[in-house]
Amino acid sequence: MSSTATPAYDELAATYRRIHHLEHLQSIASWDQAANMPAKGNEARAAALAEMCTLLHRLRTDPALGRHLAAAHVEPLGDLEHANLREMRRLWQTDTALPEGLVQRRSLSTSRCEHAWRRQRPANDWAGFAANLQEVVAVVREEATLLAERQGCSRYEALMGQYEPGLSTATVDRVFGELRQWLPGLIRQVVERQRQQPLIEPAGPFPVAAQRELCKRVMHLLGFDFEAGRLDVSAHPFCGGVPEDVRMTTRFSEHEFLGALLGTVHETGHGRYEQNRPRELLGQPVSLARSMAIHESQSLCFEMQLGCHPGFVALLAPMISEAFGAQPALAPANLQRLLTRVKPGLIRVDADEVSYAAHILLRYQIEKALVEGEIQIADIPALWDEQMQALLGVDTRGNFKDGPMQDVHWPSGLFGYFPCYSLGAMYAAQWFATIRRATPDLDTRIAAGDLQPVFGWLHDHIWTQASRWPTDELVHRASGEPLNPAHLRTHLEARYLG
Repeated sequence: MSSTATPAYDELAATYRRIHHLEHLQSIASWDQAANMPAKGNEARAAALAEMCTLLHRLRTDPALGRHLAAAHVEPLGDLEHANLREMRRLWQTDTALPEGLVQRRSLSTSRCEHAWRRQRPANDWAGFAANLQEVVAVVREEATLLAERQGCSRYEALMGQYEPGLSTATVDRVFGELRQWLPGLIRQVVERQRQQPLIEPAGPFPVAAQRELCKRVMHLLGFDFEAGRLDVSAHPFCGGVPEDVRMTTRFSEHEFLGALLGTVHETGHGRYEQNRPRELLGQPVSLARSMAIHESQSLCFEMQLGCHPGFVALLAPMISEAFGAQPALAPANLQRLLTRVKPGLIRVDADEVSYAAHILLRYQIEKALVEGEIQIADIPALWDEQMQALLGVDTRGNFKDGPMQDVHWPSGLFGYFPCYSLGAMYAAQWFATIRRATPDLDTRIAAGDLQPVFGWLHDHIWTQASRWPTDELVHRASGEPLNPAHLRTHLEARYLG
């Protein structure tokens, strides 16, 4: 492609490469803040990250970008460049809706709230947390209002669109409404069925050093490239960094090991997606992961579809016994029952595959109403208690640290993200249904240690496609149909009711 034939597009590409390099530094600084930074460094780090946010916002909203976008529209571009231009326009529409001062205030308020949350959560300090969250919610509502005015939609839909472009609240309301109709009944049915199944609890302690080595071995099994990433510890597991340097975290407890192991498998799904985005396009918007629901589909393909598959569990069993010593609880059949035990509980990240979606239904209902101004922060605990009882039969009264304070999302200002988790579970079930059609002996091959049918399909249909296609088209190209939540119900009933 000649730069003389497409000068406007070339200028755009150069600007977004520069943005990519600065976002690289921003991402590593954010990872360090969560994983390594000493407590007294937070104010300085918050100021530095706010400064970087301001600088990046200036680059993304430079009037020259708008002129180049208009000029590039009539230049002789190929299909890939047109897709990149489409993504540039989408980002431009969002970025230019927000003033610089708001972007800076958002960064400062979320950095402070998240940092304080790490102390307030263990102390069950709802009053202190709520005071900090007040500033975050005010900024988020202001941001949502500006985005909604630009896009002609509701405030919550505008926030949701930052993570899942093109997704409407009408679609989520419909899909989640259907889910709510059958999920509580399925949870009760599976719990009653599993009462009759014997289960041996593993006997600890489980040394953290042994857990860390086990997690790394499993990451190797799952194809994670340690020359382009690493595993660390944080208060809340996440996958960050950049495709060239993926930073994953988990958290350990000597009392049990499955939480850290499954969390690591989950984050490895995110990490492999990042590591396999098209390297030749890095720095351009078209190289970005398509959406957060698609991203969550990758982590849930790894954690739930594959990680809890009986054949894969049989591969894990000898590795686990080697790490902690043989015991009856670590036999493959018992491990399978442990990994698929449905036990409604307080903590979302520790939830089983069946009850997990109930946690998302709860958060979606609360945060949507909060952003739209239908409820206030003071209303959250009572609504939380009510919905946890209705959906899961769990009492959370007075337990804020394991209730509305348990997630990092709200103190970090990530309103609109939670729906992506359950949408991701739906996509993951749809991907595996598609893989099974292409590979009828998939279960046998997984049991034999051949994971390539899974990784190869994801590589070709999801990872390397990045943002070349809008989400709906990507889903249809990959699976031959639009999002179909029926695959999730079919998967859960087959695995848990047999």
